[in-house]
Amino acid sequence: MREEGGRILIVSIEEFHAIKGNQQICFNRSVKWRKTVNKAEKGKFVAWLNKTFQESGSVVVAHYSGLTVSQMNDLRSKMSEAGGAIKVAKNRLAKIALQGTKSEEMMDLFTGQTLIAYSEDPITASKVAVDFAKANDKFVILGGAMGETSLSVDAIKSLASLPSLNELRAKILGMVSTPATRIVQVINAPTGQVARVVGAYARGG
Repeated sequence: MREEGGRILIVSIEEFHAIKGNQQICFNRSVKWRKTVNKAEKGKFVAWLNKTFQESGSVVVAHYSGLTVSQMNDLRSKMSEAGGAIKVAKNRLAKIALQGTKSEEMMDLFTGQTLIAYSEDPITASKVAVDFAKANDKFVILGGAMGETSLSVDAIKSLASLPSLNELRAKILGMVSTPATRIVQVINAPTGQVARVVGAYARGG
């Protein structure tokens, strides 16, 4: 090997193969390192998804293909403000994470470009997702789950029509300052209705 005009010239075939071999070794080590890192990251993602599926009050799966970055940020912001969150799903990993959970029947929903919306209470994720879908036709709700119960699109829309826990709390607080006649009306309401409202408020602390 010799240097000529600022360039290194290979003068023998042996030197050429030696350099090529060293480059291949470096490349193989780099690929192996990336695979190790990716495997660790995937493991963490699956563990996080598994925990989310098991601990969330409800999970909504939707297609988001065609949404702009601005629209995705808007959805993320609205979900966060309401007390929920969204996460773009990697379908193969999502299916692995669902194995052994109460929401295992959701596996078939994970095709195409999917995301999950989830919340601690059973209503928020559905309510925000349905409202967002009304204004953005590229956002398509596929289904979801609430614990062991699979949710169809219609079931999610029904959940979305219910008052959120924050709305229930506001109603309870509002009743404290209402005239006695209003309180009497509430007392005379069906027992189940009052129990649901008070129970929801109590669970929310």
